[in-house]
Amino acid sequence: MKKRYTNATVYTGEGFTNAFSVENGRFTAVGEESLNDDSSEVIDLKGCFVCAGFNDSHMHILSYGQSLLMAKLNEHTDSLRGMLEYVKEFIAGKDIREGKWITGRGWNQDYFTDEHRMPNRQDLDAISEDVPIMLTRACGHCCAVNSKVLELAHIYKDTKAPLGGAIDYDNGLLYDNAFDILDPYIPLPDKEEIKEMIKASSRALNAFGITSSQSDDYSVFRKIPFEVINEAFKELEESGELSVRVYEQSNFNDYDEFVRFVEAGNVSGKGNNMFKIGPLKLLGDGSLGGRTAHLSRPYSDDPSTCGFSLFTDEQFNRMVSYANRNNMHVAVHAIGDACLDKVLNAIENALNEYPRQDHRHGIVHCQISRKDQLERMISLKTHIYAQSVFLDYDSHIVEDRVGKDLASTSYNWKTLMDGGLTVSNGSDAPVEIPDSLRGIECAITRTSLDGTGPYLPDQAFSVKEALDSFTINSARGSFEESYKGLIKEGYLADFVVLEEDPFKADPRHIHEIKINSTWLGGTCVYHQ
Repeated sequence: MKKRYTNATVYTGEGFTNAFSVENGRFTAVGEESLNDDSSEVIDLKGCFVCAGFNDSHMHILSYGQSLLMAKLNEHTDSLRGMLEYVKEFIAGKDIREGKWITGRGWNQDYFTDEHRMPNRQDLDAISEDVPIMLTRACGHCCAVNSKVLELAHIYKDTKAPLGGAIDYDNGLLYDNAFDILDPYIPLPDKEEIKEMIKASSRALNAFGITSSQSDDYSVFRKIPFEVINEAFKELEESGELSVRVYEQSNFNDYDEFVRFVEAGNVSGKGNNMFKIGPLKLLGDGSLGGRTAHLSRPYSDDPSTCGFSLFTDEQFNRMVSYANRNNMHVAVHAIGDACLDKVLNAIENALNEYPRQDHRHGIVHCQISRKDQLERMISLKTHIYAQSVFLDYDSHIVEDRVGKDLASTSYNWKTLMDGGLTVSNGSDAPVEIPDSLRGIECAITRTSLDGTGPYLPDQAFSVKEALDSFTINSARGSFEESYKGLIKEGYLADFVVLEEDPFKADPRHIHEIKINSTWLGGTCVYHQ
């Protein structure tokens, strides 16, 4: 059935119009041409604003869905004491079977109003010494555990952390690759539970106007084979319960397992418009908030550390080279500038070995950078997976962490865009809420959502650039710009209806604009 949508301010990605038509999941006419359509149904959008559906170019659908079903610490981080009380209440309402763990995610010690410190195992032991408790920081690069977890995982005072990780036994804190020690002991969900997590995540994403996600999902449960994760997505697609298009950022930290993945036929672009294999995803270093991002100099507010990279140069080179030779692009998490050096070296080495004109190898986050690295990324024509919403928190800490000099050339996404690079945008959910309008606002204002700042206002995006970073530029990150990310004849009819025009709104209030409805392939998947 052909439908015509009228009476709207429609930002097509190439201009403005007021109407469009949809049939068989695609836009069939836009603007004046749609008025001539013999449509079976006319839908009056009552003056609302319409743009292409938001495409979160880096997040974790499975992990976000898991976080929606566990203790939501991001909603209870005003104080350490308040968070601990919430966890007590959360446990009290659960029927905890033997072998089950209590998990939560979202705390940030910098937001605590009573004590500016991380929770420790003594805090968690006071909640329970019998039930394993694991509370993960918002960034996902640090977790606090109780003594029961240390006992189950056989972690002792003299236990050495794996490369790219750290253990603070006294406080029960584990960082980055040290999480791997816990993997054999954490109960794994079955496929049906995985599907429930994906469905919970999809519903939430639709409510934020998101129709596409470039998602890292294999890293959530390392012991679960990638085949099981793929089957869960495909079964939900077949049953009509997957309401977000997924481009899988395929995360591997083991070379042999990655080779097995590729030899099974999994390369960038394999799949269909609902679930498709994307790039090799590598987690290069930690986070700025946890001081585990790998810097080229000591942290200004903690000279005892430079953070650390999670791969050696040899490992980076081997993984990126294999992907590049086998028709895959790469998306590598790099927050610190020392890590970024390693990643750019690996990309350059791979392209020298096996040149590709349109490789679209990308840097995820691309936060702390030097001027020479900005020039090098432009020369290498890398894709940039930015998270403008990170400015909401990081703008408060970046100078303290890295110093004024290095901060002045960091989060320089506009410089990279002006240099000809494609900059897409995302949330890294569950690190942040996957609210694209929050990211759009931060990209435009360069302030936190409470108005603090601006930080490097010369790096501000225009409204058009910010919207494009969540639509057509995200589609370019997944080689899908020829049929996704614009309201254009022949393109997938994925669009979002907003109750206010962000081009006319006060930039400081864009995050308050309401999502009226979200449409995937011409089907409404969310309506307020």
